[in-house]
Amino acid sequence: MTEWAKCTWIEARELVSDRVVALLPIGCTEPHGPHLPLDTDVTIAASQATRAAQLLGELGVRALVLPPIAYGVTNYTEGFAGRLTIRPGTLWALVEDVIEALEQEGVRQIVLVNGHLEPAHVTVLRGVVLDHAKRTALKAQAILADNTRRRWAATLGEEFLSGDCHAGRYESSLVLHADPDHVRASRAQLAPVAIDLLAKMNTGVTSFKAAGASEAYCGDPASASAEEGRDLLERLARIVVESARETWPDLFA
Repeated sequence: MTEWAKCTWIEARELVSDRVVALLPIGCTEPHGPHLPLDTDVTIAASQATRAAQLLGELGVRALVLPPIAYGVTNYTEGFAGRLTIRPGTLWALVEDVIEALEQEGVRQIVLVNGHLEPAHVTVLRGVVLDHAKRTALKAQAILADNTRRRWAATLGEEFLSGDCHAGRYESSLVLHADPDHVRASRAQLAPVAIDLLAKMNTGVTSFKAAGASEAYCGDPASASAEEGRDLLERLARIVVESARETWPDLFA
């Protein structure tokens, strides 16, 4: 596993080949309750990509971890301090430009590793990879390791499946494992918040405040643990590995 940003240009030139897999972590900067940092989704995506790269290496597949994208579409946290949202078109252009820059470098396999679950944000990432695939002149292939698909979501616990997982047990556990120094002690005193977010999304609710998450979290952060976070991170990493294996089986031969 190699971090692209830590390479010199000479090292980067020697590492890149048409068999390397580039992992692009994507998160956002937005409120995650009174207990988690604004970069929670970036931390999750970067940790997922790093662990996936390690697993790929164990399987004989070289992986490069790219610097994370720390901005996304964050409409649902409107009204809370700390939210830095960008327009869908801006996110699209940024991700597309990174993919095309990697292609120019000779990379042929690119995986988007996303930690921000807002539907409008995920829709952009799905659109980018689908649009890229239609341009037959391009040599690189980009995929999204989409943990919001039911196939993968079912492996990430009941809270994740319910949708009430913004800064709840799921995300708090992951950050307790990956970045424990930035989880506030107040987490242990937070009461569970059940807002039936998925159902409210289906009725047109477009913010956590309108859905009833008055402190920018839902789920049960007090029940989180670093041990569960370690297990969840392993599951997330395997989503990346299996997505890559299914798309490029010849790399694993």
